[in-house]
Amino acid sequence: MATKKIKKGDVVKVIAGKDKGKEGKVLEVLDNKVIVENINMISKHTKPNQANPKGGIIRQEAPIDISNVMYLHKGEVTRIGFKFVEDKKGLRKVRYAKTTGEVID
Repeated sequence: MATKKIKKGDVVKVIAGKDKGKEGKVLEVLDNKVIVENINMISKHTKPNQANPKGGIIRQEAPIDISNVMYLHKGEVTRIGFKFVEDKKGLRKVRYAKTTGEVID
């Protein structure tokens, strides 16, 4: 399986859909979808349970397709590439911002 370009904790900007233009932190990465903080909010009806004794309607984030978000690097959207970097640990694969060429992690 290929390495994911967007990871948990990244800050992304929505480029398509009802929340276009909004920014948020990635909470979870699924197969080809991401859950972004305060983006694509839905109302979910829940039955009473131990965690929520009253039940009712709760608001939560729904998954958004990974193709509809772009990585934010220093306030600018950028594509992400991979390259190999030599360091103390040896040769390792890192992500980098294609606009600036800087290593992300």
